[in-house]
Amino acid sequence: MTELAAVKAALKTQAVETPSWAYGNSGTRFKVFAQQGVPRTPREKLEDAAQVHAFTGVAPTVALHIPWDKVDDYAALAKFAEEWGVKLGAINSNTFQDDDYKLGSICHPDAAVRRKAVDHLLECVDIMDATGSRDLKLWFADGTNYPGQDDIRARQDRLAEGLAEVYERLGDGQRMLLEYKFFEPAFYTTDVPDWGTAYAHCLKLGPKAQVVVDTGHHAPGTNIEFIVATLLREGKLGGFDFNSRFYADDDLMVGAADPFQLFRIMYEVVRGGGFTPDVAFMLDQCHNIEAKIPAIIRSVMNVQEATAKALLVDRAALAAAQAAGDVLGANAVVMDAFNTDVRPLLRDVREEMGLDPEPLAAYARSGWAERIVAERVGGEQAGWGA
Repeated sequence: MTELAAVKAALKTQAVETPSWAYGNSGTRFKVFAQQGVPRTPREKLEDAAQVHAFTGVAPTVALHIPWDKVDDYAALAKFAEEWGVKLGAINSNTFQDDDYKLGSICHPDAAVRRKAVDHLLECVDIMDATGSRDLKLWFADGTNYPGQDDIRARQDRLAEGLAEVYERLGDGQRMLLEYKFFEPAFYTTDVPDWGTAYAHCLKLGPKAQVVVDTGHHAPGTNIEFIVATLLREGKLGGFDFNSRFYADDDLMVGAADPFQLFRIMYEVVRGGGFTPDVAFMLDQCHNIEAKIPAIIRSVMNVQEATAKALLVDRAALAAAQAAGDVLGANAVVMDAFNTDVRPLLRDVREEMGLDPEPLAAYARSGWAERIVAERVGGEQAGWGA
């Protein structure tokens, strides 16, 4: 197999999970702008997600968020997804929108509140059993706003205790993905603020606990690819929540703010052996002012382009330049790959997969956007409940 053929083969195996909530109304703390045709039910979200997969060929699963996607019969929802050509993916918990969680959830000083939070996480594992999902994704808003508000170490003890109970509930083939975020909504301390804290808890829990990297959850200037390389080296990178940020947790389209950073991250994934199903590539974005389905298609394409460039890095030439101490030569190898126009390559890949080479144009011609505006009239549009 030629090098180009190997790159094409790898790109055809890529899978980017889309988030159900991105198809609903979501935005900022200031305003969520409703759009016509937005799904009203989890099933309508899956119908939209099926369009993204149909036109990109690499978005076969859809993450759910509980209780935003709560239904009476999750097995039936999984069957419905398969009828539309997709499958249900990660189950995301929600321990940040209940009034009881004002001072935290799993780290709350009140044992009754902690019990409520852990019970919700256990419910999410029950849902995984019904949907066949592999991953339970955990992000905690827990933290404090003022010095002395609560005991920092005690909160870590409570976190460890709650995680351990949920970990023990995981079945064969199921994983716990622990996400971190350096601030917001808490401003003094956040209980899982960085990859080191997440890694420490996952290491203690065992092999079913992995760290998930949200690309928008870091302080400005953080070298995310270093974190990725380190977690891969330690066998603890479970997945990504891809998005873009200019300032904080902006949740903009992945690759929109800094495509070079996305390329650098994907290179470390490829170089570190992370381009496998064991590392989940997920989107976690809000589309407040842009059309949702086209924005998600564009996001998937941005991940594809960054991945293609990462696969094109001449690793033999790079290793030789590094060994020779050729600083400029090594950098040139990386920059040559990044500056390659991979759009013709990806058009060829899509045609070989039986797809239209231009997903956005194909979606625009499909009539789906007009159809959902005409059909989804009345009822309550889906949103994130903020």
